[in-house]
Amino acid sequence: MKRNDEDQPNFFAPAFADIPIRDQRDMMERPFFSLAKKPRKTPIEYEVSGTVVKVYPVKEFGIATIWDADILIWAATQVTEAVDRGGETNPRIHFHPYQLLRAIRRNTGGDQYKKLQDALRRLASTYVETNIRVPKGSRKKTTGFHWLEDWDAHEDEEGRPTGMSLTLPRWLYDGIIEKGMVLTIHEDYFTITGGIERWLYRVARKHAGHQESGWPFTMRQLYDKSGSAARFSDFAIDVRKVVESDSLPEYALRLHKNGEGEEIYSVHVRTRKSTGESTLISTAFRRCEVSGFSRGRSIVSMIRRSLLDNTDPRFELPRVRQRRMGRGVTQKAFRFVG
Repeated sequence: MKRNDEDQPNFFAPAFADIPIRDQRDMMERPFFSLAKKPRKTPIEYEVSGTVVKVYPVKEFGIATIWDADILIWAATQVTEAVDRGGETNPRIHFHPYQLLRAIRRNTGGDQYKKLQDALRRLASTYVETNIRVPKGSRKKTTGFHWLEDWDAHEDEEGRPTGMSLTLPRWLYDGIIEKGMVLTIHEDYFTITGGIERWLYRVARKHAGHQESGWPFTMRQLYDKSGSAARFSDFAIDVRKVVESDSLPEYALRLHKNGEGEEIYSVHVRTRKSTGESTLISTAFRRCEVSGFSRGRSIVSMIRRSLLDNTDPRFELPRVRQRRMGRGVTQKAFRFVG
């Protein structure tokens, strides 16, 4: 979808509530964010099959975290909703912090306003270079940007917040308004507490989607995709803990072994009355064998819970994805003071 800047308003003031949550596809599987709440001061460097992602921190703040990315998911949700309704959008977004915090399932009192500002600082200071979505045949081979070009906070005379604004980078904004570049994610995503859990859900949503056979990964592939600063062995332990807890929305997780005793990690979607889990696992095995990495490596395959047999305790009914036909629920738009 192409828009001329001169035809756009100077800012976009979203006011949508009770709408599907959207995530930008390119952000969902690559190591763009730190998975730990402890400030990460070391760069992320990823290069696999010609895809390059490099993320650099400012030492005072560290690399933006996967929790900070909630702000970008909220922005993608609001922009996409406006586009779907035929409205005008702009990379510069005006909003009230209460509006954003409620939408991403955060508390609105206490020090949450300060934490929100800290997240904006990390997003604005984190520098990214990538060749994702660089036009083929173009002389441009790499694009660089910060997750936020700028942000502002407005307060009244007593220091109470009256409004905020942020500007999305062109790389992200274009990836939101381009058709087919956002995916609807589960409404409980914002309640997932762990960094690896959040990242695994996004990878599962991006790759497994609605496929009955799911999608397999080796543990090493997951480790490389995550950009985790932990040792590989520690990362594998953390993944196994996620499997044991089996608490991700939509996707059921399982770690099992093949005939040679090697670990196989599978992520299943919770529904399919006609397809038993054994069939799904064998299909995942076949895909692993065809891919040539079933021997000697731990395998992670991902599939939606709605594709499991309905006798499986992890089975979930499929979510209704049909969009509402009316205007939906909107909030009164917030206006800046001063």
